[in-house]
Amino acid sequence: MKKPAPQKSGLPQGTLDILLLKAIALGPVHGYAIAQRLQQISNSVIQVPGGSLYPALHRLENKGIIAAEWGESESGREAKFYRLTGLGRKRLEEGTGSWKRLSDAVGAILRMPEEEAG
Repeated sequence: MKKPAPQKSGLPQGTLDILLLKAIALGPVHGYAIAQRLQQISNSVIQVPGGSLYPALHRLENKGIIAAEWGESESGREAKFYRLTGLGRKRLEEGTGSWKRLSDAVGAILRMPEEEAG
């Protein structure tokens, strides 16, 4: 049986999308700044390489979850700026709720007392 290819970002399936949507929800932002924002907020635990970031952004844009328009970045270069659509806001809300439920469940399991060695 063939194993599914792991995500290049090292994040569980679907996690990258929700993180991107949350970073974009803070206001229109270009791709490089999204990666920087996620890395900074996570104290460098989350690092999204361009090879994972840009295909994910294009996929989300093609699905109508985010929209993009060209503008000038802080460095004066032309860049694509992303923003959430109505569908994107709905997906972010749903995904956030799912992640909170999963996180709470995993936390409860990890807090279970271990059997003491006899």
